Amino acid sequence: MSKERSGPTDPMDPPPGMLAHRVPDLGALELLLAVARLGSLGGAARELGITQPAASSRIRSMERQLGLALVDRSPRGSRLTETGALVTDWARRVVEAAEEFDAGAQALRDRRDSRLRVAASMTIAEYLLPRWLIALRAARPDTAVSLLAGNSAAVAERLLSGEADLGFVEGLSVPAGLDSTVIAHDRLIVVTAPSHPWARRRRPLTGAELSATPLILREQGSGTRQVLDAALGGLARPLIELSSTTAVKAAAVSGAGPSVLSELAVGEELAGRRLVRIPLEEVRLARDLRAVWPTGHLPVGPARDLLGLTRSA
Repeated sequence: MSKERSGPTDPMDPPPGMLAHRVPDLGALELLLAVARLGSLGGAARELGITQPAASSRIRSMERQLGLALVDRSPRGSRLTETGALVTDWARRVVEAAEEFDAGAQALRDRRDSRLRVAASMTIAEYLLPRWLIALRAARPDTAVSLLAGNSAAVAERLLSGEADLGFVEGLSVPAGLDSTVIAHDRLIVVTAPSHPWARRRRPLTGAELSATPLILREQGSGTRQVLDAALGGLARPLIELSSTTAVKAAAVSGAGPSVLSELAVGEELAGRRLVRIPLEEVRLARDLRAVWPTGHLPVGPARDLLGLTRSA
């Protein structure tokens, strides 16, 4: 004998489907609890900041959704039906559970927002991030910020391993596994001490001359090194290889040799004539500075706020 398929027997019965389609939303349950407490649909509407017609419509919608009569309306007020009283007891448990859920989620947000771990390549860490972090401190005084400075490859590693919440890089491309947005633009320039022979040149330096000259350089993996290598199609063996922009700059100022540095990094040295900019033809050494984060995980909380500050700078 075939078994008949059961189905709704009353036009008010809700259709089968997902739980969210069968259970009233929290706003409707809170309204029902207010009606039970105040004995008035109008009073419940005022308490929740909605109009009485809107409250009445929400109650009717909830009754249709459940297929149950919940409230008796009369000129003397609104009274729960026997079924409505039972549903109200269940609604109270649901709302209390939702309040616990909200409190737990807020605790997690508070813990997340109590710290921000930033990883940044050297130029950005030294010359751009300080003012962004000062502005973030004003907006979020309770957030403790730690900054991990390194080359662009190290920034990517820290993000992908979960050691950092937001990163900043200055290379030609976005490391695999990361999403990004451009936050600023930068240009690399050739600099030497005033005593270097290039400082007395009457014609611009060519790309071929620069690529054939041993330079004071950042280490492999740095954004500056990547841009320079790609633009020149190869570099001579470094005169000196150093792991920070500050160290490279100090070596150039001392007269150890020429270097290629971010324009952001050498403003004071150029103004004070401790370094001289050497014109370069044929080669464009521009680059984008980017904020980066793990693919599919948009920055949230303090990381999102810091990202917003970089865009408004």
